[in-house]
Amino acid sequence: MDRPNYITPAGYAALRQEYEALFAVERPKLVDTIAWAAGNGDRSENGDYIYGRKRLREIDRRLGWLSKRMKAAKVIDPARQEDRSKVWFGATVTIVDDDDNERVLTLVGDDEADAGKGRVGWNAPLVRALRGASVGDLRRVTLPAGEKEYEVIAITYPIE
Repeated sequence: MDRPNYITPAGYAALRQEYEALFAVERPKLVDTIAWAAGNGDRSENGDYIYGRKRLREIDRRLGWLSKRMKAAKVIDPARQEDRSKVWFGATVTIVDDDDNERVLTLVGDDEADAGKGRVGWNAPLVRALRGASVGDLRRVTLPAGEKEYEVIAITYPIE
């Protein structure tokens, strides 16, 4: 990876929880099912065996991906941000565009982004444009729909 994988403590815990659930619960059950299905004879027409092997590959691929992401993760607690007057990782930012449309965004790691809940990944174009901004700053960003200008009207951080 050429850039750090910033993540909040909650985001890291969610990755870890998914890894543990797949590794300690789902994968062993699946291995038992595959072993049982393999003992039933002809594997070429055995749905449990074929599906089980396919699902096992999916789980192993996901475990590998989760492992890489956790190794590359740089956990940053937004509540410990020293400079709360500017937009940095973990900030909740209220912005308004030229048409007076207001949006509230929380800047999180790329692995925990969920646009529907207002959680935008650290490397998203809008977030890159907002980095380092203070209240009252205007920032221009090029989006797929065209160029837009946003004004930062509020910045908050979680409290420890």
